[in-house]
Amino acid sequence: MIEITAEIRAIIDRAAADLALAEGEYIDPADGLIHCKHYGGNRQTVVPCFGKSGYFMPRCVCPCQAEAERRRKEAEEQRNRMESIKRRRAQGLQDRYLYDYTFANDNGQNPLMKKARAYVDNWKQAYRDNTGLLLFGDVGTGKSFFAGCIANALLDRDIPVLITNFPSILNRLTGMFSEDRVEFIASLGMYDLLILDDLDAIKNPPDLAHARIYDRILERCAPILFAGKNFREENAEATKAAAKGIVSPK
Repeated sequence: MIEITAEIRAIIDRAAADLALAEGEYIDPADGLIHCKHYGGNRQTVVPCFGKSGYFMPRCVCPCQAEAERRRKEAEEQRNRMESIKRRRAQGLQDRYLYDYTFANDNGQNPLMKKARAYVDNWKQAYRDNTGLLLFGDVGTGKSFFAGCIANALLDRDIPVLITNFPSILNRLTGMFSEDRVEFIASLGMYDLLILDDLDAIKNPPDLAHARIYDRILERCAPILFAGKNFREENAEATKAAAKGIVSPK
């Protein structure tokens, strides 16, 4: 800010009579300019009119106004981020039960879950190297929950994820014209992580097209064997016991 000379002070004093002050503002007698009551910072400054005589006194942003604007932008960005995450989750998790497949809901009984957490923690490297996981094992051993936890954790970071199944993709491709096939396959590329369920008969593909797809999956994915207890059966027994207690109270 330039030096407040007698000439400038006279200009300030004349202009001050017409100033409308907002709440939280005052005119400092020391310089005749508008200041903030909270921090005392300037909300007005004096600038020479370049190329001609005279001065003008624009308003400026004081520290508390700058901080308030920063908080406003931060809150807006957070709202936009949450809306984006909500949209991504609706697009990527088309079955609502998948919303509950989260690390917060892990009961700690499956030791393989530490691998799911490690994959999320090292997602940037996995994405950069195009490294996936191939989950295989008996039904009910926790593969879907494992995959769902990874999906939800990445979605919480606003990373686009899609959970679908291989038969659905093949069914969509069947009967499509070549242009539509290209467009559909390209649409899958909008997701940073594609989780495919039900990779049937991966060791015995029915034709060459399937064999090439399976070979590519095996080439890029690290296998994880689920050979533990059947959590689905265990959960079913717990549900039966709870139901029995409801319909047959003591």
